[in-house]
Amino acid sequence: MSPLPPSGAIDGGIHRLPARVYFEDTDTAGIMYHAKYLHFMERGRTEFLRVVGIDHGAAVKAGVGAYAVTEMQIKWLRPARLDDVLTIETRLLSVRAAACAIAQRITRAGEPLLDATLVAAFLDPAGRPRRQPRYWMARFHELLAQEP
Repeated sequence: MSPLPPSGAIDGGIHRLPARVYFEDTDTAGIMYHAKYLHFMERGRTEFLRVVGIDHGAAVKAGVGAYAVTEMQIKWLRPARLDDVLTIETRLLSVRAAACAIAQRITRAGEPLLDATLVAAFLDPAGRPRRQPRYWMARFHELLAQEP
């Protein structure tokens, strides 16, 4: 398998982003601290948007809106350790007018370390739910149609 580009790649509706566990991510035993998984998952979702052609940062700056996680369920299966190379997998589960349901998995050499599902609501600058831009919705529906 060839290396993934810096923003990762989508195949079969699943976005994959490589990441390494650094010393700053671990406790004194070299095990990744549980809250750091949230950081890795956020990077996975951000790069997922970038790869599908959505510039979340530009939308925030322009006052269009921003995603905020409103629900999350996580199951930690095995610990990640210092210097592990992980893959953050992000897959769209469903899309509503003002929210997306997303599944994420973090693996090490194909071995699942974490499974999570979440809801990301699209909010206006005042923090109220807002319809997602039409182009974004169209891209999301294209991705959902690609899944096996």
